[in-house]
Amino acid sequence: MDQGLNTFADEPRLISEPGRPARVAAIVEPVLAELGYRLVRVRVSGSAGCTVQIMAERPDGTMAIEDCELASRALSPVLDAADPIEGAYRLEISSPGIDRPLVRRSDFDRYAGHVAKIEMLVPIDGRRRFRGQLIGTDGECARIRDDEPAATRQGDVLLPIADMSEARLVLTDALISESLRRSKHGEKFGERDHAREDNGREPRSEPHQPQLDAAPGQDWRADERKGD
Repeated sequence: MDQGLNTFADEPRLISEPGRPARVAAIVEPVLAELGYRLVRVRVSGSAGCTVQIMAERPDGTMAIEDCELASRALSPVLDAADPIEGAYRLEISSPGIDRPLVRRSDFDRYAGHVAKIEMLVPIDGRRRFRGQLIGTDGECARIRDDEPAATRQGDVLLPIADMSEARLVLTDALISESLRRSKHGEKFGERDHAREDNGREPRSEPHQPQLDAAPGQDWRADERKGD
C-alpha cells in the first residue's frame, strides 16, 4: 500500500465493540488493511442461527459488491483458522450504507452538516442520547447542534468521541439528496452492498432472508458458513 492508504488504514476506531465482536475485529482488521480497506463495525447476532456482520469501507467511504467479495475471500480462511465463533455461523461482508455508523474522528468531519444520533457511555448533563446536526470535531470531541426536546440548553454540544457507545447518521432528505447528487457526478456516497462467497459448507441455519435495511435496489447476499 502507498503512504495514503497506510494513513487511511491506520486511523483508529474510537467507537468499537466489546466481547465476541471485539475478538472478530482484532482478527479481520489487519487483513482488511492489507487489501486497502478499513473496518467500520463488527456485529454478532443470533438472527438466522448466528450471523457475523463485518462492515468495511474504501478510502472514499464506500464498498462496492466487488470489494465485498474480495474481502470475503480473504477473510474466510483467516476466520476458519482463528475460529473466534463457536459452532455454525453466517458471514456477511457489507458496505457502511447511507445512514452509516460513525466510528473515527474523521467521520465526524467528513459528514459535517448532516444529522446524527449519538449514544454516550458516560452521561453529559445527565443525558446519554443526543441528536443534532454535525458541526465537525473540536479536539477529541464531536460538536453537534443539539435539537432534542430534552436538551436543557439550546446550541452546540461537545461530546467526547471515545465516550460514545454508538453514533450514526440519520437518514434525512438532505442525506439522500447528497447521495443522489454525488451519484449523478460519478461519485459514490455510502450505497450499501453485500457479498456472498459460497464455500460449499452446509450451514446449520436456514437460508437468511434479505435484510430490510438494505438500500433500495441494492443486493444483499450472505456467506453461509459452519464452524469446525
